[in-house]
Amino acid sequence: MIGSDDIQSILEDYDRLKLRIGMTASHSALDICDGAIEEGFPTVAYCQKGREKTYADYFRTKRNSAGRVVRGMVDKAIVLDSFNDVMVPNFQQQMRDRNVVYIPNRSFTSYSPIAGIENDFRVPLFGSRNMLRMEERTEEQDYYWILDQAGLPYPEAIENPEDIDCLVIVKLHHAQKKLERGFFTCSSFEEYRQKSATLLKEGVIDQASLDGARIERYVIGPVFNLNFFYSPLAEDMPKLELLGVDWRFESSLDGHVRLPAPQQMSMPAHQQIPEMTVVGHNTATIRESLLEKAFELGEKFITASQEHYDPGIIGPFCLQTCIDKDMDYYIYDVAPRLGGGTNVHLSVGHPYGNATWRKPMSSGRRIAMEIRQAVEQDRLDEVLT
Repeated sequence: MIGSDDIQSILEDYDRLKLRIGMTASHSALDICDGAIEEGFPTVAYCQKGREKTYADYFRTKRNSAGRVVRGMVDKAIVLDSFNDVMVPNFQQQMRDRNVVYIPNRSFTSYSPIAGIENDFRVPLFGSRNMLRMEERTEEQDYYWILDQAGLPYPEAIENPEDIDCLVIVKLHHAQKKLERGFFTCSSFEEYRQKSATLLKEGVIDQASLDGARIERYVIGPVFNLNFFYSPLAEDMPKLELLGVDWRFESSLDGHVRLPAPQQMSMPAHQQIPEMTVVGHNTATIRESLLEKAFELGEKFITASQEHYDPGIIGPFCLQTCIDKDMDYYIYDVAPRLGGGTNVHLSVGHPYGNATWRKPMSSGRRIAMEIRQAVEQDRLDEVLT
């Protein structure tokens, strides 16, 4: 693992008044860029060939004669053959020469190997480098492990498919779409067998992933992704902030629920089982009597992260939750970095973040604001890993 001494050594060669904000050009990159521009940082998006126009053309910045951005949010789009080319040592040297601070998102940790990010990516990261691995469900210390250590609520696991006695969700990877999910629901062992056989035949899942799938009791209730921010720099106010909440649009699940039940049942077998591919997000708020519980979840997660992943969580993290009929939260996923739904708050900010800071405050802007404060206070080593 690249340690704090390594990062401090790298930062010695940085011009701290000319930092650039860099990121993998996917997932939540636009939010990162927009927030950086709002706080006066130049941005550089590392794109993959064939997927660069969003950043290189449509959201490219235009600056006036005074250098003020009047359109867009991407100052420079660097096109690579592969997203993973950012791991090439010579390319990393170019990043360091440009004073780049890299903001990790899920695309970064999906297209580049976690071990490489931990040990070989010699560019300062904003956030907790040593916590990114917990998102991999195959890890012994995955996010369920830290939720257990923190005493946080999560859906009960069912070890043996033959023990399915209620509605469950089976979590596994999609066989054809590398970064997507092959999740399905069922309420009995027989339904498990039937659905898994259909999905195997259709090539949506494979047997190896099915054998290693996590089966957990399905929490019946709405989904709320809690977008938190933890500031190591805060001194006279709480270090934990709830910036905002989002929920997902999933295809083809959302298409299914728009159809009457008889129409769903008349579909051919290959259409009857919906997929749960995230294709968009929307913003939400939570009733105020549930907000304190939300903060309690965040505080417990922070305490456990500091105990088991020194120095603990830094900056943005997302607890993905369901709330049941008794108004109890269950955490079904954790993102120890910027969440995937924050683009919904581009420019206008998050409702709770705006109210906290009395100005538009997206997750991307909150990250940039923390970096700026760290520069001004000479405390970059506390937020970069």
